[in-house]
Amino acid sequence: MIALSLSAPILLAAATPAAAKLPAAAPAAAATAPPFPDMLSNATFLSKTPLATNFPWVTHGLAGLFVILAVGLIALLAVQTTKQEGLSGTIGGRVESAYRPRLGFDQQLTRMTSWVAIAFVFVGFLLSLSGI
Repeated sequence: MIALSLSAPILLAAATPAAAKLPAAAPAAAATAPPFPDMLSNATFLSKTPLATNFPWVTHGLAGLFVILAVGLIALLAVQTTKQEGLSGTIGGRVESAYRPRLGFDQQLTRMTSWVAIAFVFVGFLLSLSGI
């Protein structure tokens, strides 16, 4: 039996007379410039805004605040409980009177969630304008 190895086919191909008659490989084509300009070398969309260039701590601070608000919003939404579940609670909602006593925990949690959501959207808008 013949033991096969990775180098065996190479040696067999070089030893055959047909391999000696193969034409020489064509020279490598000269490197030419692509028909379109190199977009990444002179891209204006990659340039930083003046705020990101001169005050990077502001943009990174906004990014950190954005992440904190995102995690806080997820936590607040996970903690909330729904009193009226199902289709009837979605369509009808609940009736509140004009008299507003002291807010309970659920109402305070709902109010805090709405403020965090508003801050999240506002900081996200500022962050998109900052250029990072």
